[in-house]
Amino acid sequence: MPALEVRDPRLHEVVADDPLRRVVTGFRFLEGPVWHPVERSLVFSDIPAARMWRLSAGGALSVLRDPSHMANGNAYDRQGRLLTCEHATSRVVRQEADGSLVTLADRFQGRELNSPNDVVVAGDGTIYFTDPAYGRAAPYGVPRSRELPFCGVYRLGAHGLELLTDDVEGPNGLCLSHDERHLFVADTERMHIRRFALTESGVAGSAVWARLSGPGTGEPDGLKIDSAGNLFSCGPGGIHVFDPAGSALGVIRVPEVTANFTWGDDDMRTLYICASTTLHRFRTRVPGIRAF
Repeated sequence: MPALEVRDPRLHEVVADDPLRRVVTGFRFLEGPVWHPVERSLVFSDIPAARMWRLSAGGALSVLRDPSHMANGNAYDRQGRLLTCEHATSRVVRQEADGSLVTLADRFQGRELNSPNDVVVAGDGTIYFTDPAYGRAAPYGVPRSRELPFCGVYRLGAHGLELLTDDVEGPNGLCLSHDERHLFVADTERMHIRRFALTESGVAGSAVWARLSGPGTGEPDGLKIDSAGNLFSCGPGGIHVFDPAGSALGVIRVPEVTANFTWGDDDMRTLYICASTTLHRFRTRVPGIRAF
């Protein structure tokens, strides 16, 4: 399989024309990769196995958390603390320096969240996360009834936990624009990416920013923006690359359903890709952005 499906020649300015390389395989379904720029290690989740892993820059693989309560998305805050979305417990947790876990969010208006899925942290420490219902069914969660009648996108900050929108069917991956004035959200069920204008009181409106299509399996899932403002999104056939205006540049082809990815290594130009049973890496010309 060719590594690149070129839809615009500008794709070659963003990613390298190199082969996709397998790092490690044998998992059940991988998600939530995040790179620690100081420790030089990658953390990622295997949801059905209820285990989180750490891969060192030297290639050593070790268990970080077992059980992980079917952890999905992860992120680091500006203090280097790991935030994790747990499907089995319907909560967002933070790992403290001593290894203990603190619950940041698990209920909204007295009812359990569905199953927090992915999380991102703004420069001022504000936390944004998605809450679909995928973690309330097998194999990616614990089968149980829902307490909330909707799926949502939330903000956790100075004003507590706020529902930004419930106008989403399958809120999944998310990322912030460089100026943090907009929030991009992948809606898996609607096969599109929405862009929300953020305000102090919530959101000022939204629009469909891009629709994903093409051969192969996969849906909109993990989202990230590189240092030049290009947006990468999981989708049919692999990882779709868009320029800052939303024009499709092409697809990094991946042989398994791709759920999420992140940039890592010292130059932040290695894309670590969680694709079902396998962790891959792929080189980009434009670096990603350090978590802190």
